[in-house]
Amino acid sequence: MSIFSIFDPAIGLAHTVVGAFAHVVPAAAAIVLFTICVRLALHPLARAAARGEKSRTRLAPRVAELNKKHKGRPEQLQAALAELYREEQASPFAGCLPMLVQIPFFSVMYRLFTLPTVDGVHNDLLGHTLAGVPLGTHLGAAHGVGQYAVFGVLYAALAAVGYVGFRRARAAAQAAPQAPGAAIAPYLAFGTVLFAALVPLAAALYLLTTSAWSAAERALLHRGTGAAGVPAAPVEESAPATAVVRAKGSARTKAAAPVKGSARAKAPALPAPRPAAKTAARPARQRRSQPAR
Repeated sequence: MSIFSIFDPAIGLAHTVVGAFAHVVPAAAAIVLFTICVRLALHPLARAAARGEKSRTRLAPRVAELNKKHKGRPEQLQAALAELYREEQASPFAGCLPMLVQIPFFSVMYRLFTLPTVDGVHNDLLGHTLAGVPLGTHLGAAHGVGQYAVFGVLYAALAAVGYVGFRRARAAAQAAPQAPGAAIAPYLAFGTVLFAALVPLAAALYLLTTSAWSAAERALLHRGTGAAGVPAAPVEESAPATAVVRAKGSARTKAAAPVKGSARAKAPALPAPRPAAKTAARPARQRRSQPAR
């Protein structure tokens, strides 16, 4: 009895659900719909993980202080960290929960499209195709340019989604370069492409759908924070347009003002006053011209 037999009931249920979708839409679209249903069911866990990640980011400076304070004393460090997380009601493992929960679902999808029989009945889902490629086909079993093109487009889409995760992980590594594995963590985002090359086309399609969902979900849950999960710095408001115009006008006025000592700065010369002697001589002449009494 194989250890994977514990998934047999879930595989039968998944076969029924995907088969029901496949009666309405193509089987490839049925896989996408099934994946969306799974991720919707896991969304509450993702929200809890996002809150936990934000809490860890907020507590990172205090954790660094505790590491420095209890350096070389692992028992005291673990006790101090446990006390810190208990006081802040945070968990250092909250972000790993959605990833761990997805493992059984992916195992079910993998076996659903690799087993020739499900519950003792022929697995008819393997006969469905995507652009002419059977959903149960591996990359090594593909033949012809058309089938390789289908796999190539799928892997290119996975690489594009992985690049989004790469940029986020690289920003986080630059924010905390001393964290363990900071140099390698960004490149793990492309591991999905390598893993997709080892699974059937249907499982790779599931990987693409769930990876795209994860990228969009993270962008939604972490809006308002930077790529590294740090709250974005507020942008300073720019000066009003009127103030800018006034500033420019004042600058022009200062530039156009006459410079002290220049020819323009000199005041116009006033007309020279008439000599006082002539003004005073006129009444004297008038006195001489008057006849004597």
